Amino acid sequence: MLKTRNGLEQCSVRNLLVFLCALPVWAITAGATETSRDPETGLESWQVEAHGIQVRLTQISPDQARAFYQARGFTPEQAEDYASSCVFMTVVRNIGTLPIEHRLADWRYVAGDGKARALRSKAEWDAAWVDRGVSEPARIAFAWAQFPATQTFHAGDWNQGMTTYQLPRGSRFNLIVNWRAGDAGRKTTLENVRCTDEIR
Repeated sequence: MLKTRNGLEQCSVRNLLVFLCALPVWAITAGATETSRDPETGLESWQVEAHGIQVRLTQISPDQARAFYQARGFTPEQAEDYASSCVFMTVVRNIGTLPIEHRLADWRYVAGDGKARALRSKAEWDAAWVDRGVSEPARIAFAWAQFPATQTFHAGDWNQGMTTYQLPRGSRFNLIVNWRAGDAGRKTTLENVRCTDEIR
C-alpha cells in the first residue's frame, strides 16, 4: 500500500491507473491555484506552480503592516498609507531548469471590474514617501522589504518580499504573472485571491 503526501491510502502500484492516483497532488494539478489557511492567524495563502515557476501569496494583515513599518521609522500616519493597501508576502521560486527572467512591471491584477492593473512599483512608493516626509533610513528599509522589481532566478533560486494591490478590504482578484524562461514568454494566474479584512 502507498500513501500520498496528504496521507491518503492508495492501492497497489501493480495497476498503472492506481499508480497515477498516487502521484503527488501538485503533479496532477500543475497550473491550478492551491489555497491554505494558517490555523493560528487565520491568514490565507494562494500558490500556483506552472512552467517551472512557483508563486505564492500570503495575506499580511493591516496590523502586521503597521507594526512592521512603525518599527522601521515610519510614523503611525505614514505606516497607515501602506497598511490601507491590500498587502501580501510574495514568494517566487524557480522549480524548473531554465533561468527565469522576472519583471514586476509585467504582472497584472484583475478585480471584479475586469480591468487589468499594474502593481504599484517601489519607485512610485518612494516618491510618495518623499512627499510624505518619510526619513531616508525608513525609505531604505521599506525598499528592502518589497518584492524585487527585476531578478533572474536560476534553477533552485527563490526570493520574497511584499507586494501591494490598490483594492478595498475583502476584495478578490486574479493575479496574472508574466515572465520569460529561456526565449519563451510564460504566463500563469493565481485565481480568486482575497485581500485580508481589517481585523485578524
